Amino acid sequence: MSNLYVEVDDLALAEAAEILGTKTKKDTVNAALREVARRHERLRALEELTEMAERGDFDLLMDKANYRR
Repeated sequence: MSNLYVEVDDLALAEAAEILGTKTKKDTVNAALREVARRHERLRALEELTEMAERGDFDLLMDKANYRR
């Protein structure tokens, strides 16, 4: 784990702590960093699903006769 000295916006930190339910500054910063990474992963997954839908990969699911074989 890295030791890092950073000046942080106190209001933003307090808001993030409230949203994330964290109690310490360290926990808030770490939780916020993890949340950013998770959101990015979800966004990439959504983009991939969108590309699949545009290609018609899910069209078979719309045909109820073939959906439940």
